[in-house]
Amino acid sequence: MREYNYDVIILGGGPAGFSAGLYCARGALKTAIIDISMLGGQPSNYLELENYLGFKKIGGYDLTEKFEQHLDMFGADKFPMQEILSVDLVSTPKVIKTKEGLFKSASVIIATGASPMKLGIKGEEEFLGRGVSYCAVCDGSFYQDKVVAVVGGGNSAVEEAIYLTNFASKVYIIHRRDELRADKIIQQRAFNNQKIEFVWDSVAEEIRGEDLVKSILIKNTKTGDISELNIDGVFPYIGIIPNVNYITGQIEQDSRGFIQTDLTMKTSLDGVYAIGDVRNTPLRQVITAVSDGAVAGVYCAKYVQAQKEVTV
Repeated sequence: MREYNYDVIILGGGPAGFSAGLYCARGALKTAIIDISMLGGQPSNYLELENYLGFKKIGGYDLTEKFEQHLDMFGADKFPMQEILSVDLVSTPKVIKTKEGLFKSASVIIATGASPMKLGIKGEEEFLGRGVSYCAVCDGSFYQDKVVAVVGGGNSAVEEAIYLTNFASKVYIIHRRDELRADKIIQQRAFNNQKIEFVWDSVAEEIRGEDLVKSILIKNTKTGDISELNIDGVFPYIGIIPNVNYITGQIEQDSRGFIQTDLTMKTSLDGVYAIGDVRNTPLRQVITAVSDGAVAGVYCAKYVQAQKEVTV
């Protein structure tokens, strides 16, 4: 098995990882980015973004391609499509083992992101990007004067439903119980919004359409009755899960598994940083992920340089 040695290894090749890689490489660190899939991260699948500063409107793939081209100016090594076997963040040096090689580094930046919890119903995967979205802030403006459904009853679901009323003519909130889990003040805002209609005691059964979403089948949890709502979009908000395979148990995480960091993006382990959606953060957007990467890149470079000075 081939062995690679770096100053820093970045786990994850999305916007946060690209940004960290750029700052690390510019800081004269020997830098590598490892990803289990193709580089670009979730935004590469977005049809369009309208809230990334400097671009009135840009395709998600186009934006991440620009990120990668910028990174390439500074010579970071890239290892996409790696099957990761193990990650050791505690040892010195840190060790990441994949099927293709053994990667060792003085520091690691975790940028593995988070994944939305899926409804697990027919039509959900088929209509992703064509009426199914997990980000109201990203895609809400595409539903001007249309009808959408939000699935869930927590803070995120209700807040995003309220946000969607800025665009949609009607927003259904589909919830499996007869009362919301969201904070009372958020609930009240939703109850006071005339564009919102609640579908209580109901779960999503199937998303239907042709080229785009046309309707959603829902099942009443008390009666078992099936009904169909004509809608143009579905926004599932039943939770998100941090992508922390091989990492859990080595560093401090919150009750949901998200990695705890300080203001410099440092985790509970020296030389280990976490950025973007995988960390405990109040906002998960491309622009905040890029900002996290910049902070981590700067402080990671300082850490590595200090370690080198100690060993001289």
